[in-house]
Amino acid sequence: IGAEWFRFLRRQGIKRAIRIRHSDMLDDMSGKEWFEHVQHGHFHEISEKVFVFGELMRVVATRSPVGDLIIIATDFNARKTWKLYKQRWSIECTFSSFKTRGFDLERTGITEKSRLQRLFGLVTLAWMFCLQLGVWLGQTHPIPVLKHGRRAVSLVRHGAQHLVDALRWKPERCRAFLELLTRPFCPPGAAGDEVVTY
Repeated sequence: IGAEWFRFLRRQGIKRAIRIRHSDMLDDMSGKEWFEHVQHGHFHEISEKVFVFGELMRVVATRSPVGDLIIIATDFNARKTWKLYKQRWSIECTFSSFKTRGFDLERTGITEKSRLQRLFGLVTLAWMFCLQLGVWLGQTHPIPVLKHGRRAVSLVRHGAQHLVDALRWKPERCRAFLELLTRPFCPPGAAGDEVVTY
């Protein structure tokens, strides 16, 4: 955490792009003081490298659509940093839906390597199906957006909730859901999306 973590990564030769807190000091000012005027959709970079936890680094910032200040200390240029951070966020969301916010994979008592590999494979397939189902359902049953601007549930959870509901109470829907498994997966907004009602 903090200085120890930043120093460890540098000594290992690992390039860093790490989100830091608003209160963390960048040279002699907090991140919030440096970037308090940043607006959503705008990306700002401190023109010269500054000391972050004793490490000389670039620092870039923006605001999320809901107004959260995102400050990243990095060894990359600004463009590369945002590209990497978007990928990281996508991976974080995937991991969280594998764990307690979704399939609760951490509670398994399995420790044998080959069995764990099979379990991870099955959970990954289930996750992909729930995501595909969530994207498909989102066209006819959109996920409500809450006051803070975020969706009430993720696409994966949206798909999982409808799948569980169909398996328990509405078997006639299962056929439409199973047919979806045989189709190529199209991400939201991609050509080939079909709106299908059930």
